[in-house]
Amino acid sequence: MERRIAQFISALRTSGVRISLAESADAFQAIERLGVQDRERFRLSLRATLIKDARDIPIFERLFPLFFQAQEPPPLQNALSGLTPQEARQLAEALRQFSQYLQEMLKKLLEGQPLSPEELAYLDDLFNQATPLDPRLQNWLTRQFEQALRFREVREALEALFQHLQEMGLNRHKIAQVRRTLQENLSAWQEQLRQHAGERILQAMAEAPRSPTADGLLQRPLQHLTPDEMHRLRREVRRLAAALRTRLALRMHRARNGQLDPKATLRASLKYGLIPLELRRKDHTLKPKLVAICDISTSMRFCSELMLSLLYALQDQLGHTHAFAFIDHLEYISPDFEHLSVEAAIHQVLQRMPPGYYNTNLGRALAEFQQRYLSTLDRRTTLILVGDGRNNYNDPRTDLLEAFARRARKVIWLNPEPPWLWGSGDSDMLLYAPLCTHIFQVASLAQLAAAVDRLLMP
Repeated sequence: MERRIAQFISALRTSGVRISLAESADAFQAIERLGVQDRERFRLSLRATLIKDARDIPIFERLFPLFFQAQEPPPLQNALSGLTPQEARQLAEALRQFSQYLQEMLKKLLEGQPLSPEELAYLDDLFNQATPLDPRLQNWLTRQFEQALRFREVREALEALFQHLQEMGLNRHKIAQVRRTLQENLSAWQEQLRQHAGERILQAMAEAPRSPTADGLLQRPLQHLTPDEMHRLRREVRRLAAALRTRLALRMHRARNGQLDPKATLRASLKYGLIPLELRRKDHTLKPKLVAICDISTSMRFCSELMLSLLYALQDQLGHTHAFAFIDHLEYISPDFEHLSVEAAIHQVLQRMPPGYYNTNLGRALAEFQQRYLSTLDRRTTLILVGDGRNNYNDPRTDLLEAFARRARKVIWLNPEPPWLWGSGDSDMLLYAPLCTHIFQVASLAQLAAAVDRLLMP
């Protein structure tokens, strides 16, 4: 228990709560005197000794139930116990239609076995570098675990199994009984994964280094940011935007004056015996026009917010920017940014289209853009897509993106995921990639700023 309390204190510090060594010692003394048998008294003892600012109480209340859970995962049941030998043979025969992996998963569900330590260790190794440091992303990490264990295929296999058993003539009441037990066991697996995801996040928070410097924060993966770190990054965005604005203004100044065209100058000098009496310059470069389509689902919100912050901080150097946001449908959000900060504007957009789980649909967003906003694209426009390319197995509508690419000057995709994750699970990036002019990985604010700088180059 002492080790657990020490990890809890480390996680509070990682979340931005200031806790001195003296306050940590007070917490251990209070627990030694009051004990841990009464959970509510235990919670109040820790809060009274560790929290000195009322603004930190929500962080404490969010972390405490994750570190000190009140209940274990629900027990699993054996679905085979109520079957006759003949029904058990029919069930075994029905299982042979599936792949070896699905057979093993369905057998474990039927026998009421929890996920093994080996399977959980596999998940830990797989997501070792992707474990977030925010407990509010516990459900997100749980979904990643489910995708890695192919839960979607397991659910589909269950439905196919029940259909096959019905065709084999198994008693309907027995099928209903088996269905109910398997669904309860699958829910127990989900709860086991949810608690394991919480453990992973807590362990990562306890082992995380203290508040990073500004330079270190720029390199911090966006998906691992805490709310406090995101607040600090919003200030860094203003500094980066000022530097980008100066650089872009210098480029535009050179474009207005006209850059020297060496080839045209040499051709003009032929009539003067190769003496360059006439200096020829390149054509005037117009301000770039941008159309940004941003995924603001839970996993992409920070990245899209920072991207929009940079673009609208550079607005005086751009011809025009049309901004769109999507989760399961498309919203035109440029009017929201006219009188509000980017953070307030995104909050207002989320009130109209709150995020959910498994509902991102880029294909539908592209179709709505084609129907209602296609006129915003022309040969001067750069189309920017900000998202991880995960489409929840919906139609990706690559035909629409191909049509947009023919109409626009270029198509830029900003994706926080590394290329080795493209095509995994519900990712459609391998389908979208050939249609893009450039794809930049933007896992951190530093990478995002570098990408914005490059996409605004003439």
